[in-house]
Amino acid sequence: MIITDKDLQKIIGGVLKYGVITVLVVATIGGLVYLFHHSNDTLDYSKFVENDRSIFEVISTTVKDAFQLKGRSIIYLGILILFFTPFLRLILSLFSFVIEKDKLYIAITLIVIGVVAMSVFFGFSH
Repeated sequence: MIITDKDLQKIIGGVLKYGVITVLVVATIGGLVYLFHHSNDTLDYSKFVENDRSIFEVISTTVKDAFQLKGRSIIYLGILILFFTPFLRLILSLFSFVIEKDKLYIAITLIVIGVVAMSVFFGFSH
């Protein structure tokens, strides 16, 4: 089966459409679970905790805790899906440009993917 550029464009559109719908559903479920378990909690916004953890540790912990039905982690899972949806679109666009043999857009897309990957994996320390 040969995938044409038109087929890939439909897939890219579907990724964006269903990615956003998935994020809405996951984040809403997470919010409801969180409210159910923490409806009587008092929040203290004066303290913010900043953790310098690797992206792999964050993803691993979030997925593990989401499967244990921890509301906050389910919300975070929605946020991770929200991040990875356009990243997946970038990857699919790269394949589309390869099919079209458009060297300029291949190079631009590779640069964008590189910048995103470096910022995710290395981040910036203060």
